[in-house]
Amino acid sequence: MAAKALSFVVGDYVVYPKHGVGRVVELQSQEIAGAKLELYVLRFEKERMTLRVPTNKAEAVGMRKLSSSVTLQEAMQTLKGKPKIKRTMWSRRAQEYEAKINSGDLVSIAEVVRDLFRADDQPEQSYSERQIFEAATSRLARELAAMEQTDEPAAQEKILEILRAAAAIHNK
Repeated sequence: MAAKALSFVVGDYVVYPKHGVGRVVELQSQEIAGAKLELYVLRFEKERMTLRVPTNKAEAVGMRKLSSSVTLQEAMQTLKGKPKIKRTMWSRRAQEYEAKINSGDLVSIAEVVRDLFRADDQPEQSYSERQIFEAATSRLARELAAMEQTDEPAAQEKILEILRAAAAIHNK
């Protein structure tokens, strides 16, 4: 029984777990080592990167369409929640955060953003915390921007407004 390949068409926005939101710019056929391969050609504007993914491997690598509006709402609700502060070593938490970001799951990425957000009146973040926070925020903002047909800075500002409002409630 052959696995049904995900079907994306040129112009579709897709999420590739390790790189975030990209756009299908072309469908290609190439012959590699005597085997004919159908490829999705993805363009990631922010990284100025082009990625070729075999159509039969798209599902295995976790490539997916943009999240549903229900998932987006769940992610936005997650941002409003109380941050979960873990008392484990930073290196272990950093690995967990990176794994959540690279999973491509919008709600998991929102959890990282929520947990690492610091309001202006809170202690400063370390360099590595800030790096992970910015990576997660950027990933979340790119998917939000693609879904709401806006740009990444506007989406990032919307996320930060939600976080600031939630911090004002939770830090009383």
